[in-house]
Amino acid sequence: MNDPNRRGRVTAGDRVRRLLSVVPWIAAREGPTIEEICARFALTRAQLLADLDVVFMVGLYPFTPDELIDVIIEDDRVFIRLADYFARPLRLTPDQALALVAAGSSMAPWGQADPDSPLARGLAKVAAVLGIDAESALEVRLGEARPDLLELLRGAAAERRRVELSYYSYGRDTQTRRLVDPHRVYADGGQWYLDATCHLAHGDRLFRLDRIESATLTDETFAPPANRPSPPGDEGVYHPSAEDPRVVLELEPAAVWLVDHYPCELVEPLEGGRMRVTLAVSAPAWLERLLVRLGNDAVLVRADPPLDTGIGRRAAGRILRRYRR
Repeated sequence: MNDPNRRGRVTAGDRVRRLLSVVPWIAAREGPTIEEICARFALTRAQLLADLDVVFMVGLYPFTPDELIDVIIEDDRVFIRLADYFARPLRLTPDQALALVAAGSSMAPWGQADPDSPLARGLAKVAAVLGIDAESALEVRLGEARPDLLELLRGAAAERRRVELSYYSYGRDTQTRRLVDPHRVYADGGQWYLDATCHLAHGDRLFRLDRIESATLTDETFAPPANRPSPPGDEGVYHPSAEDPRVVLELEPAAVWLVDHYPCELVEPLEGGRMRVTLAVSAPAWLERLLVRLGNDAVLVRADPPLDTGIGRRAAGRILRRYRR
């Protein structure tokens, strides 16, 4: 069995994946010995004990004993009692369930290839509900990106050639032309991105390829900045600044999905499953689209700086007039 510990330094991600395999395996048995666990997962005693020290602290607020995973080591045997929240049924969307099957199937290198393991049995049950085979290959479809555009941008990044883009900015609802120095093209979160230095914005930016209308290779070249860090995968997500406007929305139960999809700075529960949220606004056009999407399930309570509370209705009216033309 290949163990990431023996290939070099273990990352936090490696350790989490290992724990997700080790913990349910121990919990499904009546006190396996430390020697048995180490042999099963190709761990040293020190590694196993260090991992179990982390499990002691895993739980949910308010971190009472019933909300924490209980680990007992006695006479060189390990007993794990899972917290009560593991007994609560999960309510997953089809997309979430499929992601769970895909992620769980990746645990095989950590000793979960056994079809009788708790993880394997659980994945088989979820897959059966979805009507799929848990062992089948998954086809991952990324966002739209024209092959010619991918080829041009990848070539430009390799040759350090400057590119002129015609780009649609979703947040500002504007079409702009800009010169960029392309550094790399990559996929993340189901979309294709261009990581580049933008001369219009005077800084590094990420561009979604499905929003690039056209790209023209220029004769200009550029030198890559020294020690330029690669952006993490979430750099394509809006990160608010202190100067950005803030709005307060009151959401009906049908609209509380917003909390899971956008970075809310404050969430206050209200009666009847309603919520009051505070979030930053990148641009008025973005807020208009959000309010149109929420419809009658959201009310704009206030904004800082002040904003006309009828902004959503006006945007909906413009859209309706466009359809009537």
